[in-house]
Amino acid sequence: MVSPSSKEFLFICFLVTLWYSSNIGVILLNKYLLSNYGFKFPIFLTMCHMSACSVLSYVSIAFFKVVPQQMIKSRSQFIKIATLSIVFCGSVVGGNISLRYLAVSFNQAVGATTPFFTAVFAYLATFKREAWVTYAALVPVVTGVVIASGGEPGFHLFGFIMCLSATAARAFKSVLQGILLSSEGEKLNSMNLLLYMSPIAVIFLLPTALIMEPNVVDVTLALGRENKSMWLLLLLNSVTAYAANLTNFLVTKHTSALTLQVLGNAKGAVAVVISILLFKNPVTVIGMGGYTITVLGVAAYGETKRRFR
Repeated sequence: MVSPSSKEFLFICFLVTLWYSSNIGVILLNKYLLSNYGFKFPIFLTMCHMSACSVLSYVSIAFFKVVPQQMIKSRSQFIKIATLSIVFCGSVVGGNISLRYLAVSFNQAVGATTPFFTAVFAYLATFKREAWVTYAALVPVVTGVVIASGGEPGFHLFGFIMCLSATAARAFKSVLQGILLSSEGEKLNSMNLLLYMSPIAVIFLLPTALIMEPNVVDVTLALGRENKSMWLLLLLNSVTAYAANLTNFLVTKHTSALTLQVLGNAKGAVAVVISILLFKNPVTVIGMGGYTITVLGVAAYGETKRRFR
């Protein structure tokens, strides 16, 4: 007989495995499609992700009852959700654009600076100060990326700017969400927020893709005719993007904040190792040293936040 505690542990292990697989999988598939496969349309790819999230979020909530559906109660709340959706689009598109130019390992190193931008935006928006130890922990976060940038063989300035912008937008979205949806009547859990943000994102991204990526339809159809697996890759990539959001919600629900923090830090490191093995991108001791310093800084920041709140 398996005890209830053992069952729960196995279930959490299963969830974490799915979380790692979907999160790392979508990053690697994005990189493969955008850099190696010839599908150079990050805005259209993001629209595919949001389309899958729209459909699968509705199915998960309306039919499988993953979470109770929360309704939009006012025009004001809808405008706030639309604002968050556009910022969210900016972060995802920026991240996908950066993958065209940067190795996944360096992309993850820059992405690890999210806590730095979150702290900056939180202070600018609310004037809420953290303990000085918390801010001190952010120094190695930034220092590590500076070191990693200097040691990155495939450094690309535009890709770096897009990655940094995407990281800042992701942090800004989390701060903005805390401000805009702060009242009890307007709070939405992450799955319901995704349900409403995704279709708004599709409406915003479709014309944007057609204007900024005018040959996307012709090239996509041509790639599909040359290789039928193109459609399977796009579908798998889009479904994996939704799975990353779903598993993130479930892992958050079933683990503690500290466990989530440790798992999140480890996930980035696993993604880096797998990407280096798959794409054979050159790395240097300086680059990996910089990334390690950043990860340790993020871990220290999370710990100080937990102790001094």
